[in-house]
Amino acid sequence: MRPVRIWFAIFVALPLLAAHAGAQLTLTPGAATAPAQPLTDPSYNAQAQPLLEADKRFAADVLRGGGAAFAAWFADDAVTLSNGKAAVEGRAAISRDTTWKPADYQLTWTPDGARMGPSGDSGVTWGSYQGHSRDHEGNSLIVAGRYITVWKKDKSGQWKVLLDASNDPPPDAGSCCSIR
Repeated sequence: MRPVRIWFAIFVALPLLAAHAGAQLTLTPGAATAPAQPLTDPSYNAQAQPLLEADKRFAADVLRGGGAAFAAWFADDAVTLSNGKAAVEGRAAISRDTTWKPADYQLTWTPDGARMGPSGDSGVTWGSYQGHSRDHEGNSLIVAGRYITVWKKDKSGQWKVLLDASNDPPPDAGSCCSIR
């Protein structure tokens, strides 16, 4: 597990993004995470809904279009921090690293929450992902973990990914501190 990446995104990247936009970003522990049921959930956060919808469209595009669709969602100056790999900087470099076809690899994810920056043109989503492929013998391979995506609107008002980071899933309950 690499919690440093998530903390970096939350406590370093988001404040920098907000400062760049001329705003102050405040993350409130326990704040609403924009669930899909605004009429039945009093913690619904309408401000974050556009981020959740962008994240879901991003996932749907990638499921249909593979790596090329993945790279298309990134800003020109974006960064990816993939689990156990060096940072990849810039959409062109990200495109070179994401050449998979949907028939060979399926990357799926589900956002668990979102926060919108105060200016409404930047924010963050997070959730869980799975990657499905097959080895050379045809056996199923699954990688899974958590992700955080930092978003910003481009000049045309479209949401673009500024930073996308992944890390290992949390350990199974009770396995954190057991003695073996």
